[in-house]
Amino acid sequence: MSVDQAAKRDIPDATVARLPGYLRALGQLTAQDVLSVSSEELAHSAGVSSAKLRKDLSHLGSYGVRGVGYDVAHLTYQISRALGLTHDWPVVIVGMGNLGRALASYGGFATKGFKVVALLDRDRALAGERLDELTIQPMDALTAVVTPGEACIGVIATPAASAQDVADLLSAAGVTSILNFAATAIQVPEGVHMRKVDLSTELQILAFHEQQRSGAVSDDLLEEIG
Repeated sequence: MSVDQAAKRDIPDATVARLPGYLRALGQLTAQDVLSVSSEELAHSAGVSSAKLRKDLSHLGSYGVRGVGYDVAHLTYQISRALGLTHDWPVVIVGMGNLGRALASYGGFATKGFKVVALLDRDRALAGERLDELTIQPMDALTAVVTPGEACIGVIATPAASAQDVADLLSAAGVTSILNFAATAIQVPEGVHMRKVDLSTELQILAFHEQQRSGAVSDDLLEEIG
C-alpha cells in the first residue's frame, strides 16, 4: 500500500479483489478520452452491480457526483494509490521454462506498476542467456537482487517439485510477497503473503459450469420433446 494515509483505509479483501477490474475498465475509458463515467456504466464494464461498485468505492472515500458520476482520472489515481501502484514494485521471476519466459516477456507489467528486475533458474546452463533486457541468473544470485528491508514480489514459475524449495529461498532472502504458478500447495512463514494462480483449477471450474449449462439445455430439450 502507499505510504499516504488515505491509502491505508481498512478495505475488505473482497473489495480489494474487485479493484483491479475497476482499474482495467477505467483504463479503457481513458483510452477513449472519456472524462467522467456513471456508476452504472462503470459497473457494467467491470461486470458487477452498480450498488456493489458504489459500496466498494466508498471504502476509498470516493462517492462520485450526482448527475455527473466519477471523474475517470481522479478515480484511476484513487484506486491505483489504494492498490499501491503509484510507484513500481520490483518483481523477481524464478523458473525460466515456457511459463516463466512468457511472464518475463509480458509488456503489461511496466504499465501496471511492476518492474521485472531479475530472472532466475537453478539450471546453470541457462545462466547468462538474455531475455529481452534481462539476463538469466543462477539461484545463488537471489540474495544479491533482493534488497533487505525493501518490498519485492517473487513469482514462482517452476515445476511443482521445486516450488517449495524456491518459496523457502525467496522467504529467506527477504521476499514477503509471493505469487505461485506451480501446481502445488506451498507453505510460507508468517509475515509472507502468498497468492496462488492455478490454471488447471480455473479450467475445472469452467468445465463444471459448462456441464451445468449443457445439462440445463438437455433438460429443456427433453421437456420440449416430452
